[in-house]
Amino acid sequence: MKTETFSQLDKVIHEKGRMAIMSSLSSNPDLSFKELKTLLQMTDGNLSVHIRTLQQAGYVAVSKSFLANRPHTSYRLTREGQSAFKAYIELLAQIVEWNQD
Repeated sequence: MKTETFSQLDKVIHEKGRMAIMSSLSSNPDLSFKELKTLLQMTDGNLSVHIRTLQQAGYVAVSKSFLANRPHTSYRLTREGQSAFKAYIELLAQIVEWNQD
């Protein structure tokens, strides 16, 4: 494996908070803001900024609705997000394999 493999890591996903969001949404197809916040132990502001970055990259879709007359925001990975996350994980696996040789 060449050292430029590391530079191929998706920088949008690679940040710790965004990787946690992508991982969470990968295993839970639909999570609310509150669920993500609790699961990842992030502040409202921190989670919002990371979600916005992922949304702008086309990786996360946002759904807004009302539940019991209260705003409800939920998130899911888009197809592009699923593909990007899969490619990211596969590249990480290659890096780990390379480092074990």
